[in-house]
Parts: sequence; C-alpha cells; structure tokens
Amino acid sequence: MPELSMAAGATLYAVQVERGLPTSAQKFARVVDSVLGDTRGWASRGHVLRRSTLDRAAFRVVLASPKTADELCAPLDTDGRLSCRVGERAVINAWRWWNGAQGYDRLERYRTYVVNHEVGHALGYAHAGCTGIADVAPVMLQQTIGLDGCRPNPWPAWERRAAAP
Repeated sequence: MPELSMAAGATLYAVQVERGLPTSAQKFARVVDSVLGDTRGWASRGHVLRRSTLDRAAFRVVLASPKTADELCAPLDTDGRLSCRVGERAVINAWRWWNGAQGYDRLERYRTYVVNHEVGHALGYAHAGCTGIADVAPVMLQQTIGLDGCRPNPWPAWERRAAAP
C-alpha cells in the first residue's frame, strides 16, 4: 500500500464520479465529506481525513458504474454489485449506491457504511467478523454480503470493541 499523503496531521483524499452517472460529483462529494468528517467515523479511531486535489491525495473515493467498478476492482470479482478498495481507489459501485443492501432499512445509512468500509481498507483495516449474534456489526464486516447475525452498523465508533489496523 502506498504511503498515505498527509497535510497538517490529516490523511488527504479526493472524490471522483464516473461521467454519465445520474448524480453530480458535488452531491456525491458532499456525502463523502460528511461521512468522513463525522466524529462517529474514522476520527473515532484517531484518523483525520481531509479532501484535497487528486494529485495530493493518498487515496480517492470513486463512484463508478457496475461495469467500471468491475474493471477497477479486478482481479476481485464484484459481479457488478460489490464495491472494493484496490490500490489508491475506494470504489463505490453505483448500483449499490442507489439500491443499498439487505439489512439496511435506510439508504442513507447504507451509503454511510459503504464509504466507511471502503475507506477503512484504504486506511489499512482488514475485514472483520461478527462478534456475536445481535451484536453491532464491525464496520469492516462485509455487511453488503451479509450480517452473519450482527445488526447493521455504518460507523466505526459504534462497534462493540475496536481493533487497530
């Protein structure tokens, strides 16, 4: 993984939206900025994240069509429905962005989860398992695929126990 670009103690990120998607880059960036700036997010683990220009960013959060997500995520098999982190890209599959995942009753909460999950990978966190039936899911659990008995959780700060990367 490349060394993370830092500025005044913050890890820098950029936001991109694939051309032709029915959402603006500004609208997507507002959601990403809100999630990554929230104290319930990675700040609760000591990470300060700040949006920057593409040339200065340590990683980028990309909203991509299913076809492009498949291409960017290769060799991972996303089957046109999953998001991923590969290299310096946290790729958010646009189909998921608009449709969410089973287990999430509100699209806004799912979007918060998927941004936090993929950015968590960019910060060095690995996948986690469900800690126990009815526990709050770790944000690094692959909640898009299933909850394994845990309750959905979009925030790192809400986890029952925190694990360092």
